[in-house]
Amino acid sequence: MTAGFEHILNWRLLPGSHAFPGPDGGTCINEAAIVAAGLPYRAVTASSDLPACFSKPLAAYALGLNDAMPDAERPRLMAFVLRLSGSADAPAVEAERTRFLAEQSIRRILPPLLDRAAMPDLAARCEGAAGLEAALAAARAAAWRGGTAADAASRRRAWMAGALAASVGRAATAAIAAAEDARYAAEVAEGAAPFVPGTWALAATLLDEALGIGRQAGAIAPAEARDRLEAART
Repeated sequence: MTAGFEHILNWRLLPGSHAFPGPDGGTCINEAAIVAAGLPYRAVTASSDLPACFSKPLAAYALGLNDAMPDAERPRLMAFVLRLSGSADAPAVEAERTRFLAEQSIRRILPPLLDRAAMPDLAARCEGAAGLEAALAAARAAAWRGGTAADAASRRRAWMAGALAASVGRAATAAIAAAEDARYAAEVAEGAAPFVPGTWALAATLLDEALGIGRQAGAIAPAEARDRLEAART
């Protein structure tokens, strides 16, 4: 994962879209990547707002993480500011990236949450899924059981158990949707993070690995990116 230069960029990532960076340099990850690449600044509310040179599924996942991460976790996304512009690839590659994020979210982010919810059989099924279809089938089973357990816990007034089971249901449902829209993969991490330490770091690792599929972004010198980001403040 590209890292080690974040302090050079001196930029603050914030949730949501922003009409302009302002003197504090606050934008989302994709808006920062646009400026760092030397492209005209634009607010980004969805992947459709991005320049054509950005991979839509990767940018959508990054945007989802940016908006869901707590303030203390969001700076880890600065490692990707120089890697999004120029990452767009052929439709088949973009589809592969989307499938990768969905499958890996099921195999690596869901299992610890399922273990925490006392569903070890489903955790093992998700982790051991061979291919996307098997992973989706496991996620459907997890979504059903999570919803059923949440309903039962609510009737018992077992609020903490109900919250955990509901998170299983939401995260698993998001994982299913992620097979078509990569932004939902960020919602898998969002569902697991309150109960499983290290989830946000793992989600960033998945972004790093997905960026390794297909075309790689052209190199941007950190000093050049810093100058562009500094200029955007004014």
